[in-house]
Amino acid sequence: MSEQHGTNDPEPGTRLEPQQIFDLARQGADVLLDLVDAGLPVDLADEAGNTLLMLAAYHGHAALTAGLAERGADVNRLNSNNQAPLAGAVFKDEAEVVRVLVEHGADPDAGTPSARATAQMFGRELPGPGTR
Repeated sequence: MSEQHGTNDPEPGTRLEPQQIFDLARQGADVLLDLVDAGLPVDLADEAGNTLLMLAAYHGHAALTAGLAERGADVNRLNSNNQAPLAGAVFKDEAEVVRVLVEHGADPDAGTPSARATAQMFGRELPGPGTR
């Protein structure tokens, strides 16, 4: 729950189109957590199977990724290209997002390529569970 809304947040009472909701995830807008708390499905996915968590993670928004995971978002849900949120975060070199996903149980071997394979391709290491 956010006490401060960003400049891109919708006005209270505004009806959002599906694309606008996914844009909020891409932008890291805290108001998205308020919408989930109000009943928006936490695992809502776009036409390509990208969930809110996948979009937030891929775009480097660790706090939003954590908030969605804490509200029950599936950290291992694959999109229609068989890609996992953790692999996307590794690919984008989003270390804080990677840490958040691992802490919430993301499987480093899920998807194609997996986060483990992606890390090896780029010479990166995956943190272990509980690593800070």
